[in-house]
Amino acid sequence: MSDLGTTTLQHQFIHTNGIRLHYVTQGQGPLLLFLHGFPEFWYTWRHQIPVFAEFFKVVAVDLRGYNDSDKPTAVSDYAMPELVKDISELITALGYDRCHLVGHDWGGGIAWSVAQAHPEQVEKLVILNCPHPQRFIAGFASPVQWWRSAYIGFFQLPWLPELILAANGYAFIDTAFDNMAVNRSAITPADVQAFKTAIARPGALQAALNYYRNLLSPNLLQSEWSVLEVPTLMIWGEDDPAFESSLAEGTEDYVRDFHLRYIDNCGHWVPQEYPDLVNHYLAEFLGVTLTG
Repeated sequence: MSDLGTTTLQHQFIHTNGIRLHYVTQGQGPLLLFLHGFPEFWYTWRHQIPVFAEFFKVVAVDLRGYNDSDKPTAVSDYAMPELVKDISELITALGYDRCHLVGHDWGGGIAWSVAQAHPEQVEKLVILNCPHPQRFIAGFASPVQWWRSAYIGFFQLPWLPELILAANGYAFIDTAFDNMAVNRSAITPADVQAFKTAIARPGALQAALNYYRNLLSPNLLQSEWSVLEVPTLMIWGEDDPAFESSLAEGTEDYVRDFHLRYIDNCGHWVPQEYPDLVNHYLAEFLGVTLTG
């Protein structure tokens, strides 16, 4: 696995959509933009950043509300149109017309929506363990998926989820990485502590939960999605406790040029559990040859 190469990794801030976002960047060339999920931050992509910086300007952003990015306080500040606008304007603010866009978990949901709303800004799309919104809706026909997604209902409550998840030094982070990973040895105690530190920043936990409090809005779960013309790769950990593997199936109905790669014995934290394999699939899709 690759070192972050901290001598060339740069931490920067940028203004987009009325807020300030923090991101890390390395490399030069076409823009390769990474979006993390819950309850993470840019560090999710620590194994991808230095590898792909050989070919691209890699940017791994802290989504609004997370880590060092601004944390608006209203629930409505985390509605999908705002999240999409963040990323669309970020691409432009970085000096690019388009990018290769990679998203995991909530970052995947945002990436799907950016590609749908602004296909001209996305050259290629990569999604890791986040179903297409139409497949996610269809998945609720399954009692198993209802059970797996029960936490979403709990997150709709005011203040109580914040209280419980902050208890015992944000111990839910330990539980999340332990219970939702198969290759647990790939995520070290130091990695888990990094995620705890990020979510413990003032306002970060509430902001992260506010994403879920907008989940059922019609802006995200709209009834009709046009067929996506952006070439798309989906990388799917088959043993994800959050999503049934069947949710990856049928995505080709919504994407013209669709590629699917499964990873066996892999849980939810795909880019962290099997980074070398993820990097191989990503490089293959982006048309670059990795060295070493």
